[in-house]
Amino acid sequence: MYDYFYGSQSDQFAFYRIPKVLFTAPRFKTLSTDAKALYGILLDRMNLSAKNGWIDKYGRVYIIFTTEEIMEAMGCANQKATRLLAELEKDIGLIERKRQGLGKSNLIYVKNFIAQGNPQESHVLNHGNHKVIILILVILR
Repeated sequence: MYDYFYGSQSDQFAFYRIPKVLFTAPRFKTLSTDAKALYGILLDRMNLSAKNGWIDKYGRVYIIFTTEEIMEAMGCANQKATRLLAELEKDIGLIERKRQGLGKSNLIYVKNFIAQGNPQESHVLNHGNHKVIILILVILR
């Protein structure tokens, strides 16, 4: 049936990366495995969007990934793709969708899975030709 991997053959493939914290952190325990896989796919698309300059006026990278593309990537029907997006957006808050208007695809902002509840957050803003890094420290008393 299938042959074994030999030597460094396993390095020849592209992989989707799903952050381990989605499986280990209590705040993500209710997230379905399919939603975690979709989040990994959305993270992968972020690289392409950044390279294409799909950045809003606030310096946030967004992706355009239609329901049909999600259905193709996940091998599922429209209803499930819609449910997975809702799970990531409304249930957990890992994405945010912005409507562009009639007949246009929604923009999807993939949110940083580490930032919530973390005392240190860093943000990178584009200012002309320079990148400005802002470090925000939150002190809880």
